[in-house]
Amino acid sequence: MVGSSTLDELPNEYLANKARGCLLGGALGDSLGSPVEFLKLGEIRAKYGSEGISELDESYGVLGAITDDTQMTLFSAEGIIRSKVRVAHRGVCHPPTVVGYAYQRWLHTQHLRCDPMAIEPAVRGWLFAVKELHHRRAPGNTCLSALKVWNQNPAKNDSKGCGTVMRSAPFAFTSSPWETAYDCAAITHGHIEAKVSAAILAMTIQGVVFGRPLLESLHSACALDTEKSLSVKLILKAIELARGNIATDEAIRLLGLGWVAEEALAIAVFCALKADGDFVKGVRLAVNHDGDSDSTGAICGNILGAILGVEGLPPRWLDLLELRDVIEQVATDLVAEVPMAPWEGATDEETLAEQSFWNRYPGC
Repeated sequence: MVGSSTLDELPNEYLANKARGCLLGGALGDSLGSPVEFLKLGEIRAKYGSEGISELDESYGVLGAITDDTQMTLFSAEGIIRSKVRVAHRGVCHPPTVVGYAYQRWLHTQHLRCDPMAIEPAVRGWLFAVKELHHRRAPGNTCLSALKVWNQNPAKNDSKGCGTVMRSAPFAFTSSPWETAYDCAAITHGHIEAKVSAAILAMTIQGVVFGRPLLESLHSACALDTEKSLSVKLILKAIELARGNIATDEAIRLLGLGWVAEEALAIAVFCALKADGDFVKGVRLAVNHDGDSDSTGAICGNILGAILGVEGLPPRWLDLLELRDVIEQVATDLVAEVPMAPWEGATDEETLAEQSFWNRYPGC
């Protein structure tokens, strides 16, 4: 697919496969890292052996459980889909506002008060009704606190936690991945690194979806940074480390712990490069360290899943993954053409398809 310049030029089934691979891959990395998120590497190895955790295990009482990373990624995707619906039906839209309301619905699933407009019966949509999403899975404090006071404006904090980059893969499937990811990161995080890291991830994933090599996509994404950010410096360091023979444990220690955005992205990039096309190898590397294992695993999984597509993901893990069907459906809808049957002259089938999509994703 190298040579394509817009997503519209890509065959729909190819694009849907990449979207499903990306979101499912992120969820698998998230799930693999979930049981060890708050453990040191020595503790992980004491529990799982010298290689660390290597297969999906139970967390939150569920085998193959997702965490807040995948929850928020799904609501990011929902916001994008609703933005497309709004443009199709009303001709105008401000995506960060629509995504912000999606995050308000996620906030409600965390048993916290949200903007009442986000959960009015007519605008709830189908994702909000998935009862398994209404569980707290160690949500980030910044995401919660910022969304509690969200007023459709950027957050006024100085947080650069990884709560932006771990939810930003879906923005790769928009016409403006850098701008959309950057502006939607600002909904909860005010620090420049949180926003730039989210934008680099989205831009990199779009590059590999177009068929460009990961290394080329990373360099192209980094070249768009005008902030001279630490995010770019750490990615370049990750690339250098991946080219060398340094032990993986030591390389990850040099990149950080992953609790902040630029470190999480750099660790994920390093592991994706070292994986050399092997999804399982990449996410195993990405979760076995001292820091934020589920987030680094999720980001690495997003990248590798977008490169490999669904066929590159391990079936034995997919069979265990919590909410697999929901994740696949959201990914498919993320890249689907929004039905726009004309109100006059439409067949019953066209009208039904249009109304069904609108009902599932109200454009608000």
